[in-house]
Amino acid sequence: MTLLKTHFKEELGRALSEIKELYLEKNNIPWIIGYSGGKDSTAVLQLVWMALADLPKDQRKRTVHVISTDTLVENPVVAAWVDNSLSVMEDCARKEDLPIFPKKLTPNIKETFWVNLIGKGYPAPKNQFRWCTDRLKIKPVSTFVREMSDGTNEAIIVLGTRKAESHARAMRIKNTYEKKKVTELLMPHNDLIGSYIYSPIVEWSNDDVWLFLMQKKNPWGHDNKALLALYSGATDGGECPLVVDTSTPSCGDSRFGCWVCTIVDKDKSMSAMIMNDTEKQWMEPLLNLRNKLDEHDHDKRDYRRLNGTVNLKKTKEELVPGPYTQKSRETWLRELLKVQRVIHEGDETPPEVKEIKLISDAELQEIRRIWVVEKYEIEDTLPKIFEETLGKPYFEKDVKDNSQPFKNDDMQLLKDDVCLGDEVKFSTLRELMEIERRYRTSTRRSGIIGELTKALKKGFYDDHQDALDFVLQKKELGKPLEDIKEKNLQEFVQSIEEAERNT
Repeated sequence: MTLLKTHFKEELGRALSEIKELYLEKNNIPWIIGYSGGKDSTAVLQLVWMALADLPKDQRKRTVHVISTDTLVENPVVAAWVDNSLSVMEDCARKEDLPIFPKKLTPNIKETFWVNLIGKGYPAPKNQFRWCTDRLKIKPVSTFVREMSDGTNEAIIVLGTRKAESHARAMRIKNTYEKKKVTELLMPHNDLIGSYIYSPIVEWSNDDVWLFLMQKKNPWGHDNKALLALYSGATDGGECPLVVDTSTPSCGDSRFGCWVCTIVDKDKSMSAMIMNDTEKQWMEPLLNLRNKLDEHDHDKRDYRRLNGTVNLKKTKEELVPGPYTQKSRETWLRELLKVQRVIHEGDETPPEVKEIKLISDAELQEIRRIWVVEKYEIEDTLPKIFEETLGKPYFEKDVKDNSQPFKNDDMQLLKDDVCLGDEVKFSTLRELMEIERRYRTSTRRSGIIGELTKALKKGFYDDHQDALDFVLQKKELGKPLEDIKEKNLQEFVQSIEEAERNT
């Protein structure tokens, strides 16, 4: 225990001296601290705060931005913790006249998780198609750095990355740092040319982090013991022990993140919160929905890609599944709104949680626009789903323009009686009708042929089996297959073009 305290004191002094020296370097590049509310980012921010507070006021010239990226699907407990911490931090920094400015970042409305999954039909993220990280986390930070630096991207980004955190992360850090001189404190950012990464606790262990947080009072007034309790509740083993020496196991393996994350095999932190704390059991519907998103989903997805093409898997005679079908997207929306209603109306739900919206009004409007405008789903079903699931009126007017001639009954008649329930024929005919309607008042209709051709290509196959047979024939011949279907399509497009020229 004495050895650990001695080591802790020496390491703390070294870290504070290093931060001061780097902060006082003669340049005006701002600092950006990545703050997630977890133990590592808290430790880094606490170190920087202590170092700046120890400097004379006239030397605190460099701005320090504390950014927290809210993906809008964060674990609600952690999100509330971070929001409260940022608010307290802002008040304390102003009172102490420190150049520390907290900022919460969110993704662009067109890039959010639910807009991409429910709106566009992107499947739940997997390692093979990890579309979420860039949109939800990287882009907001890149945009902030670019705007804050007037487009130069010059910034020092201070992170709580540590070699001891995991083997995979240790190898990434090892490769990054050991390719450079050991004496260099700043590593060039891989993507943001002009920015540098600084990791002041890169050599710290979990025990070092917890010892620091427990021994040193949080300088902006947040409760580090409450943070310890948060980790305790999110740990499979139950209570997280206070770190007092090297023989005491650390509870630092818990990881917080998006409650919808399907990149990991299992959301251990949310599962443990529900298991360990009766006040967190309201989160169980969230976990259940997350697990549904993680199930095999090929039966919920179209056999065509977003642009209507079909592709064969490299190792199997199977088609690469495309986006979620219209029916699946509508089902996911119902499931999400149902969970929101259960949480809001639950007897065990804390009052502050009853105000949480799992999906924002802006996201609902963008999803509705995508369905109607981009996907030609002119039935406009989102308001009906909203009202049926939540039991209250939808909050916005139609996105369909006033000249839209078709009502829901008309579309049902088209599907059942004209297309005889054939989904492909219905969606193709619906899209063709809507393209023609949108162009009918245009003085120049030059783009209509291209739009009609794209719609026809999407409806080129009768069904999944027809598409698979066609692609396998093309593969067997080793060249594009010229059959009656392609000839008919070409002839039909040519007839449209001729009709347009004669109009």
